[in-house]
Amino acid sequence: MPGKKRFWFGPAGKPISMKKSAKIEQAPAFLRELGLDAMEYEAVRGVKISESKARRLGEEAEKHGVVLSLHAPYYINLASTEEEKRKASIRRVIDSMKAAEWMGAYAVVVHTGYYKGYKDRREALRVAIESYKEALEGLPSWVRKPDISPEVMGRKQAIGDIEEVIEICRELGSRCRPTIDWAHLYARYEGQRVTSVDDVISVIEAFEKELGSRVLRPLHTHFSKIEYGPGGEREHHILSEEEYGPEWAIVCKAYVETGIEAVIISESPVLEQDALVMKKKCSEIAPEAVGL
Repeated sequence: MPGKKRFWFGPAGKPISMKKSAKIEQAPAFLRELGLDAMEYEAVRGVKISESKARRLGEEAEKHGVVLSLHAPYYINLASTEEEKRKASIRRVIDSMKAAEWMGAYAVVVHTGYYKGYKDRREALRVAIESYKEALEGLPSWVRKPDISPEVMGRKQAIGDIEEVIEICRELGSRCRPTIDWAHLYARYEGQRVTSVDDVISVIEAFEKELGSRVLRPLHTHFSKIEYGPGGEREHHILSEEEYGPEWAIVCKAYVETGIEAVIISESPVLEQDALVMKKKCSEIAPEAVGL
């Protein structure tokens, strides 16, 4: 990561305030002009970016000091009980890793899958881990930079609580780093997590204890406010909607107290606008950490 600052902020996908006609390769310059320095390329509808376009995006990101990650397609279920769907999911992870390598992205965020079809949640997790291993084994030798990054999930039927993400990364080793979506964690536990600085610190420390400090340099994270119900996540909301949680200041203070590095991707409906809100709040708490 460039420079001495510790936090990088940006949107999940193309900034919404860019012209619709603007190319994705123009996003890094646009974000830098706004004062942001991270972006998660969204391949959520499929890995459709060409190698040449991905490489141009990576060149522009490097030129403007923007840290890139990539979000793999939503329609991945590495624990599918249908072998054809499981194999297709593995191929999508591999395709995502290739695209991430082309653009120089450091992490590929993956929604692991679901418990559906299993009587035992641990059996679903076991199948998912084996699928991840097959994906790693299927990577071409030239795919070296990106890590697979299983995401903490907000719906209770989805594989991806804290312990499961830790176990996946423990099994995969040095090619895995977690993605902590604080809104998802808040929704999965129906507002009972991410409620205090100490709670956030306890989550960070759990990942460090089990996976080592490497995953905190930087910790890949998502944030927005969120609406939840009995099944967990329902809908993401903007930071100014006070009736929803969690609170960004709690998370930023925990980052500061633990001394970690973090990439913070805004999944708010207003993307880069709330990324700037988060950066401003953190700059009030620890200006040096955001490079001010």
